[in-house]
Amino acid sequence: MIFGLFAILAIYIVSISLLIYGFFKVKQYQKSDLKPKTSFTIIVPFRNEKENLPLLLESFSKLNYPTDLFDVILVDDASDEKFQVSHFTFHISQINNIRVSNSPKKDAITTAMQYVKTDWVITTDADCIVPENWLLTFDNYIQQNKVSMLAGAVTYQCENSFLDHFQQLDLTSLQGATIGSFGLNKGFMCNGANFAYTKAFFESLNGFEGNDKIASGDDVFLLQKAIQKFPEKVYYLKAEEAIVTTKPTENWKSLFYQRVRWAAKTSSYNSTFGKFLGLIVFFGNLSFVIGFFSLLLGICSYPIFVIFAFSKISIDFILLSITNRFLTKTRIKSLLLSSLWYPFFSSTVALYSLFGSYKWKGRQFRK
Repeated sequence: MIFGLFAILAIYIVSISLLIYGFFKVKQYQKSDLKPKTSFTIIVPFRNEKENLPLLLESFSKLNYPTDLFDVILVDDASDEKFQVSHFTFHISQINNIRVSNSPKKDAITTAMQYVKTDWVITTDADCIVPENWLLTFDNYIQQNKVSMLAGAVTYQCENSFLDHFQQLDLTSLQGATIGSFGLNKGFMCNGANFAYTKAFFESLNGFEGNDKIASGDDVFLLQKAIQKFPEKVYYLKAEEAIVTTKPTENWKSLFYQRVRWAAKTSSYNSTFGKFLGLIVFFGNLSFVIGFFSLLLGICSYPIFVIFAFSKISIDFILLSITNRFLTKTRIKSLLLSSLWYPFFSSTVALYSLFGSYKWKGRQFRK
């Protein structure tokens, strides 16, 4: 058994090392002084977000971008209370979601597409804040590169609690894997809170057709479909001035269901690399859990487990460190405690996602 655990660890270390290599292969982008030319429609699907939406719209009002070059479409997905849109200098409209599938968010984006008049669409979430040079950075990159789809980075705005620090490290690991996979030309993951593509490209892919039975995944499935058909048109925007900030969940139960929702998509990936990496990460974390209980039962010796744990935490730390430096410029907090707790949390999420249901925006979903 010990040999098997270390064999899994060896594959895990090689896989994470490749992601680290890929991370550095994606060059960091710095916007230039190009005159803005790209027209954007920002699509924001929402449900019961009356506290968060004003903050997001305020960040839109501070964008360093001509107001005649971007529109905002808010898509209300059956909120309990109607959101009242205030007056802004930019054009903003609010429409109701038209449900036709099992995926509210995919339906919301598809509904909004009927009203889009600009060349580019960029999606974000209602609980996000965008930086002032967000659109300007996307615009500059688009002007300088032949691209039809761009994935951007997302980070958390954290308080000083272990729950927030744990979520930050978890999201940082996902962002590191995202950037690393793009660097290896194996992109399979992105975040819909910071995701842009042309309307024409969306239509050429037939939108979300083929995966609209899966409740979430408006981002990853569209990305994987795009890379499968037109890999030369899909890029990652590794730019500090384009990082979107969102809120962590407020409690462990919400975090658990959120991660179950994310994990439930993995088995439906079109990306072989994405499926392989998901399995390696799962077995890497599960082997840590098995090793821990083997230690308690006297099957595994203490020095052996320490070597195993130290090796896994060390390679994880390298990916987390370089990604965190890009995302936040702050030191990593609660690293050891999070690293010890994460394998148990992650393994439970992965196993539950195979059979269990989850709650999302007050609704119950099954895989």
